[in-house]
Amino acid sequence: MDIAELVKTRSVCLRNRVGALLVSDRHVLATGYNGPPRGLPHCDVTGCLRESMNVPSGERHELCRGLHAEQNAIIQAACHGVRVPEGACLYTTLFPCSLCAKMLINAGVTRVVYAEGYPDALAESLMDVAGMELVHLPPE
Repeated sequence: MDIAELVKTRSVCLRNRVGALLVSDRHVLATGYNGPPRGLPHCDVTGCLRESMNVPSGERHELCRGLHAEQNAIIQAACHGVRVPEGACLYTTLFPCSLCAKMLINAGVTRVVYAEGYPDALAESLMDVAGMELVHLPPE
């Protein structure tokens, strides 16, 4: 979790900085933090779309210029040709949303260790049905 906390410092999100890492057999496969796609201006330059539209946390995930930390970790692994094996673990500073939950299930992640909760009951339900182990490890 210390590594996920360090990774989140790279985020320029104005609402919530999040860090994540994919791990298998105690080896870090990839890291990710929330932010805009490569080459696009950061939200600290353009302003937060969600704030300007008054979108509450946990709703309308598509109304954001950025990608989530979990998405970026999966993409980073793919870009570098790193296979995410069945049974991998995700460490994240924030419980995944339903969009990320679906991606993590398809990526073969079977365990999620998270520091803080997130208001997305669908995500928890999806991961429960998939048999994913969820471990809450609050910050010290």
